[in-house]
Amino acid sequence: MADYGHDLRFGAFLTPSNAEPARVVDLAVHAEQVGLDLVTFQDHPYQPGFHDTWTLLSYVGARTGTVHLAPNVINLPLRPPAVLARSAASLDLLTGGRLDLGLGAGAFWDAIVAMGGSRLTGGQGVRALAEAIEIIRGIWAEGERSPLRVHGEHHRVDGAKRGPAPAHDIPIWLGAYKPRMLALTGRLADGWLPSLGYLELADLPAANARIDEAAAAAERDPAAVRRLINISGRFQGSRGGPFQGPPAQWVAELVDLVLEHGMSTFILGGDDPRALEVLAQEVAPAVREQVGTERERRQSGGPVATDADLEPSEARSGRREETADGGSVQVAAGAGSAVRESALGVTVTAAPARLREESLLDEETRPQAAPPEAVTYTEEGRAAGRHLVEVHDMLRAELTQVRDVVDQVRAGSLDAGRARSAINAMTMRQNQWTLGAYCASYCRVVTQHHSLEDAQIFPHLRSAEPTLEPVIARLEAEHHVIHEVLENLDRSLVAVIRQEAQDLEELQDAVDALTDTLHSHFAYEEAQLVEPLARLGFYPGQLGRR
Repeated sequence: MADYGHDLRFGAFLTPSNAEPARVVDLAVHAEQVGLDLVTFQDHPYQPGFHDTWTLLSYVGARTGTVHLAPNVINLPLRPPAVLARSAASLDLLTGGRLDLGLGAGAFWDAIVAMGGSRLTGGQGVRALAEAIEIIRGIWAEGERSPLRVHGEHHRVDGAKRGPAPAHDIPIWLGAYKPRMLALTGRLADGWLPSLGYLELADLPAANARIDEAAAAAERDPAAVRRLINISGRFQGSRGGPFQGPPAQWVAELVDLVLEHGMSTFILGGDDPRALEVLAQEVAPAVREQVGTERERRQSGGPVATDADLEPSEARSGRREETADGGSVQVAAGAGSAVRESALGVTVTAAPARLREESLLDEETRPQAAPPEAVTYTEEGRAAGRHLVEVHDMLRAELTQVRDVVDQVRAGSLDAGRARSAINAMTMRQNQWTLGAYCASYCRVVTQHHSLEDAQIFPHLRSAEPTLEPVIARLEAEHHVIHEVLENLDRSLVAVIRQEAQDLEELQDAVDALTDTLHSHFAYEEAQLVEPLARLGFYPGQLGRR
């Protein structure tokens, strides 16, 4: 295991496109507003379709107040290191210590040469980078009395004045993949910044080992080198490949990268504002809490959690409590219902923070299912509980699409009539989001094996466990609320179509109300019914089975 104990950070890797000059700046501001720690930009000075990265960093620094900024990574062959050092120190001073510095040895050499740079071999690039780091840190060493002299093969200064010192110790991260660059990272750098895609997950252990060996040889603590990684992927309802799935899948994969591979800063590539919001407000808190729990467990000498013990969204779902039989249960946050998640093979999803102050559902008075006694679940039962979460994940993905459609209407890039048609075509507008439809769709799958074409979930649960009646009645009542919220969104779109709305705030409030209501309802439904579904089933042959 290679957890270096670093604090966890989450950031954005934005495309510095100049086609819409202000858009990337707005995305950077959005990243700060949703709670990300870091905003980064690639640096390709030979690309006329991009903003100049240093100019962009400076402009974004003036528009933001808390988020850290970094080139990811700077094109050193076209940025003289002594000048770069002063540029970095100046921006760090102006932003109150918010600049981090990613460096690269260079790539795309034809384009670099076309811009006046010198073509270097791999070995020359590594040596040039080492010389540049010496010069950059030498310039920052304002307290040194003697002028800076570095007589390198590729970079040199001869009596340069030192200063200014930056506002904080600017970390230098290297984009490194090959052995010599990895060794340089361990010897000189403050961080390692690869990108998944150029590097496979299977390559991480060997790369980390190379960095650690070089650090130890230089009499440095390997933990002095932060491990960062650029990732790309998509939040979606169904599970796919790595970083292609619901937030719970992302949480599990990021936790593994921390605890097993030592990565501690995750920078999401792409320009989707909603994805940045999900990363900051759903994924990041869950990863931090789950990693913190496991680190405390390891530090105290307790047993290391297994995959079954440490569910993907454990932190998002609430707290763990010990049971009388020595096991543990997961208590859904704000739901009051205990769910044996390791036994069930599924994790319920807690609702994110509300977008509106007012809730349309009276969460405080929701009835709660009683925690179950010790029970063994069948694989058929587990599948029933999992399917409910899978359907909800699909609908959560549709909700993201609804918000995107409304964003396009507000931005003027989509006609409100087309938006209304698109939303009305979605599953949630076809009355298929209810548990009755959940049962119907699931039963179509299991009918081949159980001949249960007419099964309905609520009658079965009511019959099998009468104590669930208050919960089921509340869920049915909330279905009516959700129907009205959907209708209100449709009315808001019609008002825009007819130009009856003076502004689009009513439309935004309607989609925010839908978002809050659905997330809250799904979380409550999962917290209360996943366990009974797994224990009782929802077809006659399973009723009453304990």
